[in-house]
Amino acid sequence: MEQSVPDPLVGQTIDGRYLVRARLARGGMATVYEAIDLRLDRVVALKVMHRHLAEDPDFVARFEREAKSAARLSHPHVVAVYDQGHSDNLIYLAMEMVPGRTLRDVMRDFGPLTPEQALVILDPVLEGLAAAHAAGFVHRDIKPENVLLADDGRVKVADFGLARAVSTSNTSATQGLIMGTVAYLSPEQVERGDADERSDLYAAGILLFEMVTGQTPHAGDSPLSVAYAHVNNDVPAPSKIQPTVPPEIDALVVRATRREANLRYQRAAEFLADVRRIRANLPPPRPFVESHDTLVVDASTAARLAAGKPVAPSPAVSPAIADTRPRRRKGPWIALVIFLVVLGSGLGGWLLATGKSVPTPDIVGQSTAAATEILSAAGLSLVVTEEQFSEELPADQVISSDPAPGAGVREGGAVGAVVSKGPERYVIPNVQGLTAAEATAALAGANLVIGSTTSVFDDRVPANAVSGTSPEIGTEVKPGTSVDIAVSKGPKPVPIPAVVGKKAQVAASALADLGLIVVTKEKFSEQVADGLVIAIRPGEGTVVDSGTEVDLVTSKGPPPVEVPSLVDMPKNKAISTLKGLGLKPKVLEAAATPLDRVYSQDPPAGTMIPKGSQVIIRII
Repeated sequence: MEQSVPDPLVGQTIDGRYLVRARLARGGMATVYEAIDLRLDRVVALKVMHRHLAEDPDFVARFEREAKSAARLSHPHVVAVYDQGHSDNLIYLAMEMVPGRTLRDVMRDFGPLTPEQALVILDPVLEGLAAAHAAGFVHRDIKPENVLLADDGRVKVADFGLARAVSTSNTSATQGLIMGTVAYLSPEQVERGDADERSDLYAAGILLFEMVTGQTPHAGDSPLSVAYAHVNNDVPAPSKIQPTVPPEIDALVVRATRREANLRYQRAAEFLADVRRIRANLPPPRPFVESHDTLVVDASTAARLAAGKPVAPSPAVSPAIADTRPRRRKGPWIALVIFLVVLGSGLGGWLLATGKSVPTPDIVGQSTAAATEILSAAGLSLVVTEEQFSEELPADQVISSDPAPGAGVREGGAVGAVVSKGPERYVIPNVQGLTAAEATAALAGANLVIGSTTSVFDDRVPANAVSGTSPEIGTEVKPGTSVDIAVSKGPKPVPIPAVVGKKAQVAASALADLGLIVVTKEKFSEQVADGLVIAIRPGEGTVVDSGTEVDLVTSKGPPPVEVPSLVDMPKNKAISTLKGLGLKPKVLEAAATPLDRVYSQDPPAGTMIPKGSQVIIRII
């Protein structure tokens, strides 16, 4: 049981029927409690889905439909579903109570299993899958957490139907839950979201790989990189990780995990037949204790177990003695008998080791480094079993431990920890330029929701495309934050203002302020002074879109005139010539000018000057 703080449901009666006695575990989708069915007076495992899932009517409908289907599945190696309900904003499943541990607990505490031990566990898993597939069920989420090892020796598969209810829900609140088990997803689930019987067998092959190697075949910095590896890389033979794994186990794993579904086992019964054939040629599985001594079962003990009668703990003999005894092929039931002897020997459940129990130190609220040091001082080790977002604890701090603080843990064993990933935050994606529908999908994919939608003029973004958001694009926000979007109406229409006769610089600035693009053209004008606007195109009063290009025609003043050669020209003729060219003559002469001719001029001949300019002539 993992419980670091009091749970408000403990002691409550759910739906007037289920009295909650204790919290057993908490996962990504639900919390599991031990409860009493007051109507039938039996102990059940009550799986209560997290409240954010109960708020999604689409998920609730699928959950109830899948639960009703799962309740029709009855098999010794499948956890039975008794009831489902929806009460006080809670949705729940009442299931068969299976006292024991999960396969994840076993592998965390004991590391890799021997091939014989792994096949003994895989056998009933495949048997349960075969029955489920025959009834039309696909599990979709086979992983160590969903394989239960009961104290009485039974192996059961849990959570049929829940993976489908989550994976097919439309709510953003359920997105990412299945991605938490990406280590076991088949390539077709990653690429297309498709899953059939062969997808479950792929996951079972990964399960076998992990049992005999102690690790999953693909690793990565993110779920996306692990998913990419499933699609693009073959699962290696387990012997490449653990050289003692026999080639028969390699062959099982390689065939079950082919990337092309048509090349895998097509039915669970085929996989199971190969498992049993290989088990018949392997030595009987050792009991799961820290010592690797061989456990010997005599005929009378086996008979009592087969009859369901209690037995005393069996003695173990040393490997040296055991190795002198001839090995015989033994059927699958012999392996189960050996397991039951181990379980009945007072070791405290599946795979529990002998040894003293020590209280679990309190590591809640500590960093993983500090928690590791605290546990190490007590002779224990830390295993991070899950990472969760937390608004209360910063990243890398322990949220809860399993076993809980003060509870007993095997001396030298491991303590599981749920570690904080810090507050859950999402970046508002860049949706500018997308349609409103595309932006809605992008925001939903980032665990955000659409707020209000407004229309705005925007000369940079085409009409009917998203112009911007509030909060702004790139802002980090909490999941479920409402994001308002502004949709462009295109450029704003504006009338061309009256600018003719105004200074060119003033006119250009006024047009730019209206969002118009100004193209200035200059022209000589005898009527409009230099630097003033002669004309604008489109004309004044014309309504155009913001961002439209307009031509602003400005005056360069009168056109230039070439000064003629006036030297030695009679005075009156020179004056007449200049006036004819539009120039202004200025005559400088003495009191007496006997020749009455020009002897100098300024500017000199050939100079280009504006029309109307003054030219000085001196008369002699």
